[in-house]
Amino acid sequence: MTRRRTISSPAVEVVAGPDIPENARLRANRKIAALVRYVNEPVLHARVRLTRSHDPALARPVIAQGNLDVNGRVVRAQVAAATAHEAVELLEARLRRRLERMARDWEARRGSRPISAPHEWRHISEPAHRPDYYPRPESERQVVRHKTFAPAKVTPDEAAYDMDLLDYDFYLFTDADTGQDCVIYRAGPTGYRLAQLDPDPARKFVTAVPLTVSERPALVLTVAEARKQLEATGLAFLFFAEAASGRGRVLYRRYDGHYGLVRPAD
Repeated sequence: MTRRRTISSPAVEVVAGPDIPENARLRANRKIAALVRYVNEPVLHARVRLTRSHDPALARPVIAQGNLDVNGRVVRAQVAAATAHEAVELLEARLRRRLERMARDWEARRGSRPISAPHEWRHISEPAHRPDYYPRPESERQVVRHKTFAPAKVTPDEAAYDMDLLDYDFYLFTDADTGQDCVIYRAGPTGYRLAQLDPDPARKFVTAVPLTVSERPALVLTVAEARKQLEATGLAFLFFAEAASGRGRVLYRRYDGHYGLVRPAD
């Protein structure tokens, strides 16, 4: 029988606005610190942020964000709820599901890059509890630039794994086999879909992820053109080839009403 190592609880950094009750902050500290029971690796740092919107139109004004550094790998979750206490409970449950899966992968692979069985990738039934988009007027929206979280070339399986741990709806990466920029996102009958800059219809993907593949090449656009396309379609994000560089980009709607731009790491 494998004996689980005893891992001490990390000091949890709780950042909360003045309108978040003190008992909700304490509850967040206690709940997130107790998550170490679900991992076999040290939790180096834990951070929780609790904020409340004062927009009366929002049915779920409290947003809870959690980030855990588990031996160098980031596990992240974000939820929205009607109250601070409910937000803490949802955040703890969402992080716990990710840590349990990470622990299974670490146990099975002993530190190598994990690839799970196909059924492990089905998250369609998991309630998202996503925050509502702030209805910021179009004239006030700005584009905030960010780099991708995939600094090296990875496979679609690895990209999907990281997307899940980071609680993202899409993940931009450079494919290890072809060297071209791709995006994996939550859509289609299997829940995971892949888009490429220039798809090869003859290529067959053998993955643990139950993947569907888009056959459409990415649009070649400037950032300004991509923004107009996103505003016109009402989509949550747009994958495109930047006209100047030819590299893949993702322009997406942020929950604060602005736009984010993700590009591959150099």
